[in-house]
Amino acid sequence: MADLVEKLKEIGFNTYEAKVYIALLKKYPATGYEVSKLANIPQSRTYDTLKVLEEKNIVVSTNTKPVTYTPIKPKQLTSKVQKKINSTINFLDKHLPDVKEDYNEPIITITGKQNIQDKIIEVIQSAKREIYMEVWAQDFKIFEKELLNAYNRNVEVRIVGYDNLNSRFGLIFQHAFARDIEFSLGGRMIILAVDDSEGVIGKISSLKSDASDTDIIWTKNKGIAFIIKEFIVHDMYLIDVEENLVEQMKYIYGKGFKRLKDKVLGANATYMIH
Repeated sequence: MADLVEKLKEIGFNTYEAKVYIALLKKYPATGYEVSKLANIPQSRTYDTLKVLEEKNIVVSTNTKPVTYTPIKPKQLTSKVQKKINSTINFLDKHLPDVKEDYNEPIITITGKQNIQDKIIEVIQSAKREIYMEVWAQDFKIFEKELLNAYNRNVEVRIVGYDNLNSRFGLIFQHAFARDIEFSLGGRMIILAVDDSEGVIGKISSLKSDASDTDIIWTKNKGIAFIIKEFIVHDMYLIDVEENLVEQMKYIYGKGFKRLKDKVLGANATYMIH
């Protein structure tokens, strides 16, 4: 009995209301006096409670003397509560997002190789239309199964691969100078954009012991996700142009785009991006 009272309280009853309703289920129709005895609560509180339950359409009274009371059936009660809960949830789903009109999804830092791997797998699994990714060959192996699963459910997979990444699926753009870039950065960049709505960018340290230099940022902020995708797309443009205009690019910019890098980064720059 106590469990039933507690469960009824969870759906909006108070203690007296729960006890009165249960008492009426035991015997109905019943007078207020009979309900008071069955529920083991004061008679004055019984009548007050019956009035409240009438107003809530949970109890029905007669016009007879003495007045008797009948509860609605348990199935009617649970159905009534379910409809109310669904209506409330639908209202909240519709109107809560409007409370703060300028809301932006947060940008969250994730550290530790295992946490990073788990998050990237989660993001890949969420993809419905497209995946753009930049990843080193050794890290690709960790995510290959989930990327293949995404590809098999008709998600477009496009990858900028470093260090001779090989894949049986998707469109791969091979990025040169992987070792030089990894040495310059002290780690391997990993970049991911999914469905124009979710993005990951960060670095995995080349040193197994250096967990402090292994972190990514993850966000569902559409503006940041757009910038991350643009970064990957521009790398793809550059790689494709270089592959098809090898001699012209070397003549204009020098080997490894040296003249272009000197122009953009400065001749003494040690930071190598491409």
